[in-house]
Amino acid sequence: MKHIQYQTQGTCSQLIDVTVDDNDVIQQVFFVGGCNGNLQGICRLVKGQKVEDVIQKLDGIRCGTKRTSCPDQLCRALEQLKTKSEK
Repeated sequence: MKHIQYQTQGTCSQLIDVTVDDNDVIQQVFFVGGCNGNLQGICRLVKGQKVEDVIQKLDGIRCGTKRTSCPDQLCRALEQLKTKSEK
């Protein structure tokens, strides 16, 4: 299992906690702060998905005029987790 607690930047949520299994399948995601209902939906939708598939679908999403969003920050967390596990 791989795990990361990612400090978000530029979003209402402050932290994303992600656990991925050894096959790069997301086991659980928790957001701290942010739009509770929307983020619960994202967490449920990405659970059981491959890391690469989630990155491909959610990367670059913006929230209003912000340069990022909670889904985009989840991608940053997943990319950091991939980099961390490759070392």
